[in-house]
Amino acid sequence: MQALGLLGSAFVGILHPASILMMIAGVAIGIIFGSIPGLSASMAVALMLPLTFSMTPSMGLNTLVAVYIGGISGGLISAILLNMPGTASSIATCFDGHPMAKRGEAMKALGLGIVFSALGSIFSFLILTFCAPLLADVALKFTPAENFGICFFALTMVAILSSGNMIRGLLAGLFGLMFTLVGMAPIDGTPRFTFGSHNLMAGFDTLPTLIGIFAIADILVTAESMKGGRVETIPIKKVKGFGFSWQEFVYHLPNFFRSALIGTGIGILPGIGGSTSGMLSYVTAKHPEEFGKGCPDGVVATESANNATIGGAMIPLLVLGIPGDGVTAMMLGGFLIHGLSAGPLLFVKNADVVYGIFASCMLCTVIMLVVEWTCIKGFVQVLKVPKHILLPLILVLCCVGAYATNNRIFDVQSILIFGIVGYVYHKFSLPTTPFVLCFLIGEMLETYLRRGIMQYKSFGAFFARPIFDAFFFVAIGVLVWTVMKELKAYKIKKQSIDQ
Repeated sequence: MQALGLLGSAFVGILHPASILMMIAGVAIGIIFGSIPGLSASMAVALMLPLTFSMTPSMGLNTLVAVYIGGISGGLISAILLNMPGTASSIATCFDGHPMAKRGEAMKALGLGIVFSALGSIFSFLILTFCAPLLADVALKFTPAENFGICFFALTMVAILSSGNMIRGLLAGLFGLMFTLVGMAPIDGTPRFTFGSHNLMAGFDTLPTLIGIFAIADILVTAESMKGGRVETIPIKKVKGFGFSWQEFVYHLPNFFRSALIGTGIGILPGIGGSTSGMLSYVTAKHPEEFGKGCPDGVVATESANNATIGGAMIPLLVLGIPGDGVTAMMLGGFLIHGLSAGPLLFVKNADVVYGIFASCMLCTVIMLVVEWTCIKGFVQVLKVPKHILLPLILVLCCVGAYATNNRIFDVQSILIFGIVGYVYHKFSLPTTPFVLCFLIGEMLETYLRRGIMQYKSFGAFFARPIFDAFFFVAIGVLVWTVMKELKAYKIKKQSIDQ
């Protein structure tokens, strides 16, 4: 009851014109940065930090929250329309969102993404408001061993993603793991596969790699299919409201709750991030046989999870003073700027600021929903631009976004390298999803394994941790079940051929 009273007072405190105007501006700026590859939510929050110097602590932090929410949600726009992940969190949205757009269902895909990303945010913010201290205690029980268990479990999802063509899927995943080994090894910093190039010392950055594997590869494939230098524009089916019926909304609710729980849970664990939660929720969605073919379940799962990660990532920030991801690390700087110390004492000394953040999270989510819904018809006009004009513009945008990530020309070269890799994958019918999952998980898997062995002296000691045991044996069970399923399908297919 006390929490409800504080939350009510916080809503009253933020509902004045100046505060609302700053939140609207913050959400809009976040959406713009999130929708442009390379201009991430972290960069938007970093650029907004100096502007909050002259604001009150409550208004300044609420503005940063608005930018955060807009930035994470904005990634779905370019992911669906252009097959370019605007943020790392929107990677899995490309898998089914863009195929939906290509068959004329861009407005439906955007509508599903916008609505369920907003619901995912609200779900995690309610958990943040009422369960933050309890969940923070759970997060403290996670050591490198438990984090390794989660990453190992996520990696075994490659087997599910490869359903129907296990060999090709595993081969694609192994290539993803191979690229994570380039650069300095985690923990000890030993150079690996750098071939004497200083550019390779830092390895391949996530966002340029994914821009290449999706956007540049798509440009190459489309350019190859163009006849006479032109192709037809994609038709846009007219829809009412958000593009889906009430019956479809009810159908997606189980998928939403499962994905939002995954997103919130992953968000609580520092260092894992929204890209992992999006991939995990994607592979646990229904209809795995429809992955990559424009299945709405995939869009709902990924957008519910990556926005639910926001509330999850803010739990360790506010309760423990530990950033849950890169954006909350920037927000920690916002606390320091305004003379606040994130952690347990924040709830005692500055409860008004904390509950002001909770209230602004929910209000900014509503603002984000309204802004994106208002602009949805404008977004899809991108698809009406002829391909021979649009593709060069996308190529320029990709190069600018890749350079803006780390201010390195090498990242621009990387998108071209991985564009060719993606093109080769297309020519040989290799799925890109296992590649992406292994590339995202590989470095974290190795890092947590080495940290755990340093802490516990042997891998066998991991099995004394019940949480690790749960993830590890579920992962083994998934592998065994998938292999048996594939063998059964192979026998049935062979029998039908023999007959």
